[in-house]
Amino acid sequence: MGRSNRPESHAVQSQMTDCIYIAACARDARLTRICVASIRYFYPDIPIRILAGGPLQRGLAEELHRYWGVESVDLPRGDYGWGFVKLEPLFGPAGQRFLVMDVDTIFTGRVLDIRAESDAPFFVDDEKLSDADFKRLYYDWDKLREIDPRAQSARTAFNVGQWFGTAGLVKREEFDAWVEWTLPRRLRYPEYFMGGDQGVMNYVILQKEAFEGLRVERRTIMRWPGNSMDGLDVESVSKGTAPPLVIHWAGMKKTLLRGMVGADLLLFFEKFYYQRPPAGKLRRVLATFYHVWLQCLHAVRWRMRLQYRKRIGTRLSKNPNPEIVKQSIAT
Repeated sequence: MGRSNRPESHAVQSQMTDCIYIAACARDARLTRICVASIRYFYPDIPIRILAGGPLQRGLAEELHRYWGVESVDLPRGDYGWGFVKLEPLFGPAGQRFLVMDVDTIFTGRVLDIRAESDAPFFVDDEKLSDADFKRLYYDWDKLREIDPRAQSARTAFNVGQWFGTAGLVKREEFDAWVEWTLPRRLRYPEYFMGGDQGVMNYVILQKEAFEGLRVERRTIMRWPGNSMDGLDVESVSKGTAPPLVIHWAGMKKTLLRGMVGADLLLFFEKFYYQRPPAGKLRRVLATFYHVWLQCLHAVRWRMRLQYRKRIGTRLSKNPNPEIVKQSIAT
């Protein structure tokens, strides 16, 4: 895997995208490296900035900066909750054009060139859903009408693991009715919105599109491996013949990358990443072991937490003392 087959950068990349934001956390360092490598493979010079929704793995930010020119966004430190850190680019420098990505994503081609074909301030994946699926994955507009009579029914949504936006067009206060800007961020009505930032982001953008004429262009830019990986493999991606998409392993992450659909591409870009740091092969081995250990540790802690909550729930059902209920909820 050499660099000779990698497409060269062209000026078109900057026509509609000023920078790429990647939302990262401590347990996803391995995927963060892979995501960065896939972007740099096609766009060596595009500014990449890390949105830390919580503490990052020690040394990761410095490593990304030193070897791949990646910066970290200066945000107040703390736990931003499930995905809410991805709202922050909306409130950045007015007019800044950006792409926001989850770390469990990669480029398969020159995606920014596709974005440059449109001058719409928002450019998102085109996802058409049934009413039931929309309400399950995004928000329930019927329930929301109890609070906001203007809530519109919708058939088209966009997954927030990859979306292009423009800063300054959507204000923070437009989320105030729906999001508590605490650390961690919280939904005011979690029974109506689904998926952390996903439901509320779609709601605010779709409302602005309907009532204020916000321009949102929809194009197929994302591929979920659970549907298909046809036409996407190492050979087609490395030769530049694959369709330019963002592959998003939403809900499909596994401890061992080799067990994931499309693992060949993940491992391809991981190998590319470690070509730059010194002793890259050794670094990769050590990082892989550390990644597996972290995932296993997290799984054990999560099981223990679920067991604890189950025991507490059983105890509360037998002795519904209000003070015990308050203490358990706080815990």
